[in-house]
Amino acid sequence: MHRSVRTGVRATASALFFFTFLAVPVSPAVLAQPAPFGHHVIVALNANQSGNWSGYNQGTLEQGTTLFSQVSANWTVPTATQHVPGRAEFSSSWIGIGGGCLDAACTATDNTLIQTGTEQDVAANGAASYSAWYELVPAPSLAVTMTIHPGDVMHADIHELVANSNVWSITITDTTGGGSFTTTVPYTSTHGTAEWIVETPVTIGTSGAGISAMPNLVNDGFTNAARNGVPAGLTPSEELQLVQSGQVIATPSAPSSNAFTVCTYSATC
Repeated sequence: MHRSVRTGVRATASALFFFTFLAVPVSPAVLAQPAPFGHHVIVALNANQSGNWSGYNQGTLEQGTTLFSQVSANWTVPTATQHVPGRAEFSSSWIGIGGGCLDAACTATDNTLIQTGTEQDVAANGAASYSAWYELVPAPSLAVTMTIHPGDVMHADIHELVANSNVWSITITDTTGGGSFTTTVPYTSTHGTAEWIVETPVTIGTSGAGISAMPNLVNDGFTNAARNGVPAGLTPSEELQLVQSGQVIATPSAPSSNAFTVCTYSATC
């Protein structure tokens, strides 16, 4: 579900295979400069843990067969710093429809995903970079031409223009810096889930492909979470903790007024 092949490269058959069948996290190698490849649907470990997502996920079965046609939120672009010296690390903050757990127990998932967000990455030499993007899985993410900085407040909205049309408007705005991007795209969605997520994206590099390592993130979280035009009404049963190889990588706080924070490398938040 993730930073560029933000070059406009179209998904190939091999890329489609990769996105569809990557089922478990791959331990990322220490790469000099791995190239981000894309964001991925949830790698579910159990009801409240994932191998690549942390945040909140609502599903149509959990919500009583509600289908999702709109999602939005605000977030502050977090400051990213290196967690392990000499390692390239990647993170994404985003909203989306699809790709998550359909029910609170996560016994079923959605394999479509339309999303937009920001990237907070750290190169192997410790230099941080920040960018904006959108993605329609299984195609790779596409860059949004926008200069963003840590601490900028972002607003994003995804909504279906006409009910059951599968034509979507995607908007992401830097309310601090003033940049904004909107596009209209056709995309066949199952409308099955809505989410507000911090992710370790899938990357490729000289040592292969896998779910990337997470940097330290400061001031990370979402406010004004909404779906289908109303406040999201987030509940603790919808939270997702990011766990890789038995280690807690990121944990969301309890929701308050449709807002929450995400704490990296911490079992509590």
